[in-house]
Amino acid sequence: MPLPPPTDWHARSHEEAFAAFESSRQSGLAEDVAAARLAAHGPNRIEARAGRGAVVRLALQFHQPLIYILIASGAVAAFLGEWADAGVILGVVLINALIGFIQEGRAEDALAALARSVASDVTVLRESRRRRVDAAELVPGDVVWLAAGDKVPSDLRLFDVRALQVTEASLTGESTAVAKHADALPADSVLADRANMAYAGTLVVAGQAGGLVVATGRATETGRIADLLDATEALATPLTRAMERFSNFLLMVILGLAALGFTVGSLRGEPLLDMLMAAVALAVGAIPEGLPAAITVTLAIGVARMARRRAIIRRLPAVETLGSTTVVCSDKTGTLTENQMTVRALLAGGQRFAVSGDGYAPEGVVTRAGGPAPVAGPLRELLVAGVLCNDAGLVEQDGVWGITGDPTEAALLVAARKAGLDEHVLRQAAPRLDEIAFDSARQYMACLNRVDGHPVVVLKGAPEVILSRCASMLDGDGRCVPAALDEIVRSGREMAASGLRVLAFARLEVEGERIDAGQLAGGLCFLGLQAMLDPPRQAALRAIATCAAAGVGVKMITGDHADTALAIARDLGIAADGDRVLTGRQLAALDEDGLRAAVREVDVFARVEPEQKLRLVQALQANGEVVAMTGDGVNDAPALKAADIGVAMGAGGTEVAKDAAAMVLTDDNFATIEAAIEEGRGVYDNLVKFIIWTLPTNFGEGLVILFAVLAGVTLPITPLQILWINMTTAVLLGLALAFEPIQRDVMARPPRAPGTPILDRVLIRRIVLVGLLLLVAAFGLFLRWRGLGASLEEARTVAVNVFVAGEIAYLFNCRNLRGPFWCCGWWSNPWFWGGIGAMVVLQALFTYLPVMNRVFASAPISLAAWLEIGAAALATALVVGLDKHFTGRR
Repeated sequence: MPLPPPTDWHARSHEEAFAAFESSRQSGLAEDVAAARLAAHGPNRIEARAGRGAVVRLALQFHQPLIYILIASGAVAAFLGEWADAGVILGVVLINALIGFIQEGRAEDALAALARSVASDVTVLRESRRRRVDAAELVPGDVVWLAAGDKVPSDLRLFDVRALQVTEASLTGESTAVAKHADALPADSVLADRANMAYAGTLVVAGQAGGLVVATGRATETGRIADLLDATEALATPLTRAMERFSNFLLMVILGLAALGFTVGSLRGEPLLDMLMAAVALAVGAIPEGLPAAITVTLAIGVARMARRRAIIRRLPAVETLGSTTVVCSDKTGTLTENQMTVRALLAGGQRFAVSGDGYAPEGVVTRAGGPAPVAGPLRELLVAGVLCNDAGLVEQDGVWGITGDPTEAALLVAARKAGLDEHVLRQAAPRLDEIAFDSARQYMACLNRVDGHPVVVLKGAPEVILSRCASMLDGDGRCVPAALDEIVRSGREMAASGLRVLAFARLEVEGERIDAGQLAGGLCFLGLQAMLDPPRQAALRAIATCAAAGVGVKMITGDHADTALAIARDLGIAADGDRVLTGRQLAALDEDGLRAAVREVDVFARVEPEQKLRLVQALQANGEVVAMTGDGVNDAPALKAADIGVAMGAGGTEVAKDAAAMVLTDDNFATIEAAIEEGRGVYDNLVKFIIWTLPTNFGEGLVILFAVLAGVTLPITPLQILWINMTTAVLLGLALAFEPIQRDVMARPPRAPGTPILDRVLIRRIVLVGLLLLVAAFGLFLRWRGLGASLEEARTVAVNVFVAGEIAYLFNCRNLRGPFWCCGWWSNPWFWGGIGAMVVLQALFTYLPVMNRVFASAPISLAAWLEIGAAALATALVVGLDKHFTGRR
């Protein structure tokens, strides 16, 4: 039969759902029906879509404008019989392609991780028999049974719920386990509020329940996220976009200059083959062959530096993207907060107490009015109740505290430990006789313990439920007096308004060793309130302040409740008093223009669903922001992929989130993002230093060739000599700039505006200035030594050494973008001096070694020529230094 279309199963009763799927809670599906549905709907898993093959990825490495020019130049050189030139040119092309291919070799496997996030086997009811089957065999209409420790295998409409609690943080962002029930809910309930549903990939932490399978595979909520991942394009980074614009611009300039030289030379009657070689020389000279390798190496160095600061980069361009980031969208739980529930406030005996310390380590004290509070009377009774009505445990391993059981209950144990009360001692002294497990319908848990030889029931639950059953309360002296309910309610509301989760405690002395639920309807003695939260990380607080000083905004996007999110945001400095929070329901009502306006004005978003996280990222990008998005759950994956840089949590994050992200934090700490932004800005600075250094050389080489053609004289340098200059200097001199330390003011600047071109006016002027200086020096000395009777090989060797010496001198100017180079420290970069030394040795070999003379058509030159070369290089550095001083930049 055709199954019912996807619908809001949470809004229907489970009886209606069973009828719609023609299934039975008593017998489940028949085996033949299940087999037919499996054939029709496919297995319950998420198949990963095929990606690009290795051959395609390798071919795409050649799909770049500047590579086209090099390939064409190599082909022309080969056509003219210049096999050495052609071989070197095409060798450079191949090396660059291989570097890019290797860096892109890691295929995206987010969908495979999604498949792994679903359970492997499950208890199913078919033909009235329960049996274990592979989760992939589940079909819509199957009846599944869940117990504590199970991973939910598909989307289920729950029935027969018995104190079921499910951790859904990976899907909804909810920081605590969710109590489930079987009642129908309003149709407009958001995903995080659908307490009668259990979703594929989430984890059962307590209780039992039956569930009707309503969706499998890609029809589940997890599958819908997989579809979002498929539809989400990985965004080009600011660097790749800027390099694409720059490459296209350079392509036009190079082709224009080559065409101009070829046309003018041909019109002057020069041989066409000579003009073709001149055009090849000009193109090879103007193309910065070392730029792709320099970018890769500079980014790789940034990767290594970030790894030392606990940030693992999965995609190289992400390194530079961090330096361009204007907005960080951060999840709350575990990133901005400790992800360790902590009791902050107590109400006992009509008095308020504060609890210090964060996380599960029992380090802190209980205070009242700023001073230590004696642990006696009603305060002790409240803390003991939190221990006895509790199934959690604390575990210390290698000096690190962890928990077993529910995080909320663990927080109660930690609070007692801070007051000097050990749960093991208390539980041994007051053994448990009976219990009523927490249920979302009752909203309380009750335990019967033998206390000082007498049976006592201790209750823990929602304040409104517990208070409605209380007739008395403990006063400051520990006596039961009539309950001041109005005062208690007001205190509880104040705690809740500040973002705290509030639990109430009460007790009742009874007879016998079994709990009679009827006795708990009234007459209880109120013990007090314990209020807790997931505390903000102190390192995150400092990092957010640093980001603000650096012009980087921070927005909180969480699946948690609005009041809790806003309270934490205020504590962290993300939001101020009077700021508002937008919920997922409010976001759903906004059109695209309204959403773009909202993300400009609001910094805290709560109860947000996966598609809405994606919409928020896209709205920020539409406003021109460069967005870094953090996340750890399955629900974060589409937004992580769509962001300019996705940042996943390494310690507590899901594999899905890690595979969709470009960067993984090994310590799950927001402060690491701030450190990575600093490193990213340093990487971009070093890239700019390389580009500023290399482009004037290419421009000067192109001008030398062009002027030689226009003047009708022999080329001062050959294509092979140009490649020698470009490749050796790029490796030995230019790459040394990649190791420059981060400048001290890097986090005092605003982020680079999106769309800022690599070639700004200052850089263009610098290219022209240095290019003209190299033109005058190289062309002038070439003509001078030819006039003095030097051979063509000697004069060309002088010209080559002018370019290399000029680049060495200019390298000093490029070490510091905004001041004199000695501000960086003379010895702060040993690679700088090592590169210069190696380049000097290579040029000596180029000039004097016979085999090099034969390959590159070079020749030994005199000391007088070296002195003139040195003078030209020094003059270049002085002129650039003066220009830098008077312009105040670079």
